[in-house]
Amino acid sequence: MADPHAAAAPRPRRSAEERKVLAGTLVGTTIEWYDFFIYAQAAAFVLAPLFFAPVSADNPGLAQVISWATLGISFLFRPLGAIVAGHLGDKHGRKLVLVITLIGMGGATALIGVLPTYAQIGLWAPILLMLLRIIQGFSAGGEWGGAALMAVEHAPTNKRSAFGSYPQIGVPLGMLLATAFMWALTSSMSPEAFLEWGWRIPFLSSVVLIVVGYIIRKAVDESPVFKEMQLRKKESSAPLGVLMKSHKKGVILAALIFAANNAAGYLVIAFFASYGSNVLGMPREATLTASFIGGLGWLVFTMYGGWLGDKIGKIRTFQIGYGIIILWAIPMWFLLDTASLPLFALAIVILTMGLGPSYGPQSALYAEMFPANVRYSGVSIGYAFGSIIGGAFAPMIAQLLLNQTGASWTIGLYIAALAIVSFIAVSMVPKSVEGSDLHVDEAHEQHLAEHPEDAALIEKAIRTDSSR
Repeated sequence: MADPHAAAAPRPRRSAEERKVLAGTLVGTTIEWYDFFIYAQAAAFVLAPLFFAPVSADNPGLAQVISWATLGISFLFRPLGAIVAGHLGDKHGRKLVLVITLIGMGGATALIGVLPTYAQIGLWAPILLMLLRIIQGFSAGGEWGGAALMAVEHAPTNKRSAFGSYPQIGVPLGMLLATAFMWALTSSMSPEAFLEWGWRIPFLSSVVLIVVGYIIRKAVDESPVFKEMQLRKKESSAPLGVLMKSHKKGVILAALIFAANNAAGYLVIAFFASYGSNVLGMPREATLTASFIGGLGWLVFTMYGGWLGDKIGKIRTFQIGYGIIILWAIPMWFLLDTASLPLFALAIVILTMGLGPSYGPQSALYAEMFPANVRYSGVSIGYAFGSIIGGAFAPMIAQLLLNQTGASWTIGLYIAALAIVSFIAVSMVPKSVEGSDLHVDEAHEQHLAEHPEDAALIEKAIRTDSSR
């Protein structure tokens, strides 16, 4: 549980540096997830006929499965990106890696917007699409961990979950931005025009977001914990080796904790809109409207989850979120299958009531699960593997279940089973980690006690930007 003494202490208004950090982490993850969601929604509506034309002509259902598979391919490269970014982040700082991953993600997204289709260059079209998806996945592997740690490591102990929810709400914000953009395009042009060229516009617009995100992130100071590590000369020569040798259990738990949230989240992100349009026959604009309403719910409940994590504990908040998902995963399909826009939207909103509490406190809980010298690697790799287990192929698995059984509720059974696994995993995290010291290991506390001049130097460096 959070430190009661920290909770009782009066807290001054956020400093200018804290506001810059929260804005930087929020903007970066919003751009990352906008890029991912634009692709996910394109996979739902247009990629099958444009890039897998021969299969689409012979077997549209199989083409849609392949389209969903392209969504998952990039997740396979997230762990590699997490390993590289984690090593660089633990060695050279969170800020540098955040800027690099932002440019890599946005650049790949913009290039997808100018890709020739299968009708223009044949087999090279899906090959180039896959290469750009791989770059996206590699970049995303390091993005979240850096943003999460920048937010949490700047936070007071009793506000870690709330601060850590800022990179988390980048997910629903990115979804809202992508969905609104896609809705505006599909509503303002004919299906033929959208299929021919309109789908490219959201991808190309990522260039503008990259510039905005780069400017904001460049203004953010390095994490106080990393500054402290530099001053104490405690950079690990091989943080990944240390991580896998001494913290393997933490990585596995982190992956399993995230799996169900990521899987259910990708249904909200892309599958529901595709299901409503392609299976239930709802207008595309209606399904996108329902997704947008769901995104609003996700935003609100993620912020609430971050706040709640500081009040009742992060582990308990996770358990509440996963309990809601377990109970709602199957019944929601009976509302969705009515094809009524209000009920369709309501089903998604209720699901986000579970997604928020099982996502808002994640940054803070993960940060507390790993020591400072391997923290970037630990949270990034755990998150990346969790996304593979959960969201990478969730839309594809959902489509296969639907194709094989014809019963939508079987998809809910799959999500509920994953949620049970994640519930058990988060319950296995020792409650003693909550509110723990995020700074370098305890062996150096004795050193600081014996060398107060070093303690003063560290404190001065950590507070420099806040006191400007």
